[in-house]
Amino acid sequence: MGENRLPVVDARDIVKVYQSGSEQLKVLDHVSIQVRRKDFIAILGPSGSGKSTLMHILGCLDLPTSGEYYLDGLDVLRLKENQLAEIRNKKLGFVFQKFNLLPRLTAIQNVVLPLLYRGIDEKEAMKLAEEKLSLLGLGERLNHKPNELSGGEQQRVAIARAIVGNPEVILADEPTGNLDSKSTKDVIGVFQELNKQGNTIVMITHDVEVARQANKIFYIRDGKIYDDGGLP
Repeated sequence: MGENRLPVVDARDIVKVYQSGSEQLKVLDHVSIQVRRKDFIAILGPSGSGKSTLMHILGCLDLPTSGEYYLDGLDVLRLKENQLAEIRNKKLGFVFQKFNLLPRLTAIQNVVLPLLYRGIDEKEAMKLAEEKLSLLGLGERLNHKPNELSGGEQQRVAIARAIVGNPEVILADEPTGNLDSKSTKDVIGVFQELNKQGNTIVMITHDVEVARQANKIFYIRDGKIYDDGGLP
């Protein structure tokens, strides 16, 4: 096995318990998942299955109650909050269902932001942002604000923002949840093309047809994860 096939995401025996008064709610129940570089993984499950909680842990936005998590070889649970913030900025790219674009900024300004947070020179950041937006077919929409773009275009801006810093992993949380069928097809096509170019993608979804477009599917039900190599 080549070095590029070593796990970039390695979560082992992850448990997440929320305390509500005297009640304990186990949202993740001994979940283990590995993602190798250049994988395109879908995590498929219904509402309440634990998939969003798992995504938050994989994205270093939350910590498990117990278990181990290694991201690109780093022991995440031993890191301090400022180190986790640096990982989120440099090693991870996030795409959300609601796009999370800043409404007063143009497309290119939204994409530039994570680079400026890294301290990259503004001129260089603008150049990189324009390259990514053009790659995603938005070269003519650089100076449009989110409310001047369709849902599919807004999601492509969000994808450009996620990939502009060349992250180790792109994490997509229900990326087609707010899109019509045509925009869904377009956005999934973007992910497939990015994967062909070598990007590692983890996508969570409740939509079987969307999940089928990934190269591998994990199923999550009642906080447990299954990998049976095919849809039920």
